[in-house]
Amino acid sequence: MLINCQIGGTCNGGNPGPIYKYAMQTGLGDSSCMQYVAKNLESNSCEAIDMCRDCSPPPPAANETGLDGCYAVDHKMYYISSYYSLSGADKMKAELYANGPMSCGIDATPTFEEYAGGIYSEEKRFPLINHEISVVGYGYDEDSQ
Repeated sequence: MLINCQIGGTCNGGNPGPIYKYAMQTGLGDSSCMQYVAKNLESNSCEAIDMCRDCSPPPPAANETGLDGCYAVDHKMYYISSYYSLSGADKMKAELYANGPMSCGIDATPTFEEYAGGIYSEEKRFPLINHEISVVGYGYDEDSQ
């Protein structure tokens, strides 16, 4: 839904800021409503079928959209009550402790692409935010010591 409706961008990148505003004002559908297919819509419209759909078999051929057997379905919307930004390790730790996981923009470098587990750390003089991750905790990973 987020990609189809270009709420925060496209498959080619974007900005998560508008997603939070949309989630607060309009709401987001359940993740089971749409499967992520890593493909931008050919048009800039956002119809009900682009937000939540069900499809009947058979699956489409590789060069077909498959929408002929699909129809829009009613779905529950989920809302957030607030959103804000913060930065710095101490503020992030306090936020995680008080409210749980958070979204975080990072610079996904080639070194990050090789990440296999544990606590990731990389210093870069001029980082560029090009990827969103979920931060779920902090501290030391005993397995990586």
